[in-house]
Amino acid sequence: MSSQSARSIASRQYPCEKCPLRPLPAFREFDKQELSFISTFKRGELAVDKGATVLVEGSHSAHLYTVLSGWAFRYKLLPDGRRQILNYSMPGDLIGLQGSLMGEMQHSVEALSPMLLCVFEREQLHELYRNYPGLAYDITWIASREERMLDENLLSIGRRTALERAAYLIAFIASRARGVGLNGKTPVRIPITQQHIADTLGLSLVHTNKTIRKLMDRKLVMWRDGGCEVIDYDGLKKLARWEGLGEERRPLI
Repeated sequence: MSSQSARSIASRQYPCEKCPLRPLPAFREFDKQELSFISTFKRGELAVDKGATVLVEGSHSAHLYTVLSGWAFRYKLLPDGRRQILNYSMPGDLIGLQGSLMGEMQHSVEALSPMLLCVFEREQLHELYRNYPGLAYDITWIASREERMLDENLLSIGRRTALERAAYLIAFIASRARGVGLNGKTPVRIPITQQHIADTLGLSLVHTNKTIRKLMDRKLVMWRDGGCEVIDYDGLKKLARWEGLGEERRPLI
């Protein structure tokens, strides 16, 4: 991570025992032994500015991160600069696992908003797998969940119409945001631009603009300076013919 993107790996503002995410119903509870290990696994917290690059494709990082607050997106670039957004990250998501296990990052990560990240030492993953099978299962579950989400996204890009794709994507992001308390008071506001939508769906910006306008005409979303405001979540799901994530309580590292 460049010096311009990160302020510092600071002392802990949020000890693991007082993590603001743990009380949320979306996450499973840790036993005392697991929580004690995670507390030693964590090295501090990293503040990241909006628009900063968290991880770069091809880089080798000594750390992996859990999002404590804020939004990010994962993406790949073609040699000519064209971008494909792969997925979005929000509180509770693990960033950098791929680089930790495969040696280098196969995608980049950029902050959509100011972020606070919990920082973990990559080298301690070996101890986690050796001594904490429950946490090792959690890491596997997190990787499997990511694969599942990519399956859904690929299905959408390959078989849904442009209007259905946009409805699905916004409903998908809103569903995940609601699960980790990012909606606050409804409606959910997602800090993305129409260019982000275009780069996720593989559409031109002009086509995306026309498609978003149709969603607005149906009073499903509203576009504001701060991003996309979800007005009718159930209406988006119905339009996309999507039943939702249907997740049970999930791990938090």
